[in-house]
Amino acid sequence: MAEAAVKLAHVEICLTREAAGVSKANREEIARTVEHALRTQLDMVHPETKVSLSCLTLAPDVANCIRDIVVDCEESCPCWNAQFVTHVFALHEEGSYDETTEDDPTSTVFTHWELPAQQFHGLWESLEYEAGIKPHLLEFASTSLLFSSRQVDHNLISWNHVVLLHGPPGTGKTSLCQAMAQKLSVRLSSTFARAELLEVNSHSLFSKWFSESGKLVSKLFSYIHELAEDEETLVCILIDEVESLAAARSASMNGSEPSDSIRVVNSLLTQLDRLKSRKNVIVLTTSNITEAIDVAFVDRADIRQYIGLPVESVRRSILRSCIVELQRAGVVAQDELSAEAESALDDCARATHGLSGRGLRKLPFQAHARFIRSTNPASLVGFLRAIHDAARAEAASSVAASAATSTAPVSAA
Repeated sequence: MAEAAVKLAHVEICLTREAAGVSKANREEIARTVEHALRTQLDMVHPETKVSLSCLTLAPDVANCIRDIVVDCEESCPCWNAQFVTHVFALHEEGSYDETTEDDPTSTVFTHWELPAQQFHGLWESLEYEAGIKPHLLEFASTSLLFSSRQVDHNLISWNHVVLLHGPPGTGKTSLCQAMAQKLSVRLSSTFARAELLEVNSHSLFSKWFSESGKLVSKLFSYIHELAEDEETLVCILIDEVESLAAARSASMNGSEPSDSIRVVNSLLTQLDRLKSRKNVIVLTTSNITEAIDVAFVDRADIRQYIGLPVESVRRSILRSCIVELQRAGVVAQDELSAEAESALDDCARATHGLSGRGLRKLPFQAHARFIRSTNPASLVGFLRAIHDAARAEAASSVAASAATSTAPVSAA
């Protein structure tokens, strides 16, 4: 009988604030201790699972250093058959800072984060998509950096360090990029001692002053290249709503915008090409309007992933996670998920067809405000019915808004 194939499982150990400065040797000891505890005290590991510290017997000096543990694998497997790859890390709690333009201090060119950041902790696990999307993106991004580190010849194998996520608003594309940068900073910590995320405000790259826009782009990428000079630093760049660049480029070609705009976009594309030679840079981009994405951007993307509205099973998972959080907070009673509650949850998942992830996560708030209106914990089934009613009310409101828009008079030119 053939032996079962060994399954890779990532173990991510987040240290407490007090333990953030422990030595490399101590981190390695923490990793060995946790791996041994997982293998000897748990039967199975599952994808994206937060392991409760109460489930593990650890020496106090180790347990006191750990904030939380997350285990991730492609599919559930016995601990004895798992190959653990362990990452021990501490979070940066300083927050972000904004870089503004010289002519307008209120206009942010980019927001700079040190990773892994406190603000993004747990974000990856909270995002619900169809099976395979998140691991697929993570593997592609990791492969891009691997090929660079192994000095694969760009003339023979083509890749550009560019990821493009596109789809309707509210589906979590920006959050997914932030979470992916955070996850890479943890998973690749043995390769990169530090990690930075620059969130670029693409609208700010177009100055009101003629010819100034090109200088903004040059200044931005000079800073990026300066960061990337340190090859022990992973540099993640997030360009949100990249279609704004495409729109400006199209308008310039049609003669409706100054030629300065098209020079900015061409400069940006050239700068992206220059980043290909960097071993430690990855560019994450998003777009809400698929049709408006510049073909030059599309050409440069190694991964073009459509992020659509959640299907029924994903909607159910999102609503389930909302209920768990409200039970933790004491807003919903800690009732068991009975057959009646399961049925009510299924009804909610069906009733929310067409809602984005953002819209789904708003529903519990709307349900409480509209139908519960009490400080006492609501029953689980009662709250699920309130969510169902809130979803119907939201759908009716959307239909009314669409009808009002379609019947509104069109003003003469």
